[in-house]
Amino acid sequence: MKDLLAYLGLRAGVGLLGMLPASAARSIGGAGGRAWHAVDGNRRRMAERHMTRVLEDEADTKDASEAVMESYGSYFAEALWVRSKRVPAMLDRTEVEGLDWVLAARDAGKGIIFAVPHIGNWEVAAPVAVAEGIPVVAVAEDLPNKRITDWFTAMRGDFGIEIVLATGSIQVMRDLENALAANKAIALLSDRDIKGNGVEVEFFGERTTIPPGPATLAVKTGAPLFPVASYFEDGGYRVVVRPQIPIPEEGTRSEKIKVMSQTLAGELEKLILRAPDQWHLVVPNWPSDKE
Repeated sequence: MKDLLAYLGLRAGVGLLGMLPASAARSIGGAGGRAWHAVDGNRRRMAERHMTRVLEDEADTKDASEAVMESYGSYFAEALWVRSKRVPAMLDRTEVEGLDWVLAARDAGKGIIFAVPHIGNWEVAAPVAVAEGIPVVAVAEDLPNKRITDWFTAMRGDFGIEIVLATGSIQVMRDLENALAANKAIALLSDRDIKGNGVEVEFFGERTTIPPGPATLAVKTGAPLFPVASYFEDGGYRVVVRPQIPIPEEGTRSEKIKVMSQTLAGELEKLILRAPDQWHLVVPNWPSDKE
């Protein structure tokens, strides 16, 4: 019963939000994010902690943490507001850096791997690829509420995004390998290791782990791996594609994955530093965060 009520409440909220113009929906989300910052001490302190890793001036961390959660709220509101019919207008307000690399990879036919941090509205990058004739597969969390999971999956399907649920089974990796073999693009959120058993790297000056998936798939399939971020910018968006991370020619598979993962961590730092106040990471991400 609780799952049904949560689902119906979410659908009702989405319906109301969808009646508003984009700017109003984003403003409401931003206000909700600021309120969240004010009342949720744990999230607030974690956002501040992460900002101390990113910003040189620690005096800026409190203001930055509020901006982070305001941006996070805007992302949530926009993710609920968007409809497939609105995607063309969103693309008209999107600037892309590094698209030529993606198009060359598409023509090479080995598939594409996008490693994405939790920044801005990271879902905008997928319609950019779809518009260039590149089918996109994204891995999403398998939520406890099946109704919400099914609805979310169907909604993203309307945008041309195929969803693979992160069930933890070996079939997930097989599905991703098959997608690359079919010359599709895979989008993987890569700055947070949810399971905590990923590849150890240095990330913003401290040891932690990041998901092994991007580098593992690149080494195993030969598909190019591109770090990508999508930012809010002047009422629109800017998608930034960084150069392909090279696959080492020497070493064992695990050694190659480790080298590529460390390079990826460095690239994620560069993408985050372009707009730290849009980096929506408000949970523990380093071992010391849990102490």
